[in-house]
Amino acid sequence: MNKSAKTKYGIHPLLKERWSPRAFKEDKIEKEKLQRIFEATQWSPSAMNEQPWQFMVGEKGDTTYPKILAGLVDANKRWAQKAPVLIVAVAKKNYVYNDKNNFHYLYDTGQAVAHLTFQACAEGLFVHQMGGFKAEIIKTNFNINDEYEIASVIALGYIADPSILEEDLRIREMEERTRKDQSEIFFTEQFGNSWFKK
Repeated sequence: MNKSAKTKYGIHPLLKERWSPRAFKEDKIEKEKLQRIFEATQWSPSAMNEQPWQFMVGEKGDTTYPKILAGLVDANKRWAQKAPVLIVAVAKKNYVYNDKNNFHYLYDTGQAVAHLTFQACAEGLFVHQMGGFKAEIIKTNFNINDEYEIASVIALGYIADPSILEEDLRIREMEERTRKDQSEIFFTEQFGNSWFKK
């Protein structure tokens, strides 16, 4: 299914083709691909090189996968249970070197997930990041203490035909991708003054 971004200017093909499907094949992902995806994640930038991210990785059939799935809201369980890999992004709140609050911990973990996403695209895989999860269930299932926050849950796999989805999800899957106009998000001189009007 072609869901290429309708861009005004030339961008990298991986960025143009990236989107977040709900229809995943259950095919196992090759270990070598996962290793490359995880290495790309590892080399993401972070404040003070803190690298506040950790990840719980569940592959379908192991004991980790159902513990992650159990933490998703029902709306996400409906489709995410087909993905061969589910990943929990865990973010450490404080700096290691002084135990003070790391204001950037979620931002940096998000950057790491972006690196994961684009390496996955380079491997012919797709990612769907989810905010619909129950953090306390996930933290309890994996004995994660309050020094950490659950940033997101990520479904990873090969894309499937949307016909595998229930009708309401299939309709959403087929919708055209949209974004705000750049004039609404890039400013200069003062907040709200479009960079594109200068």
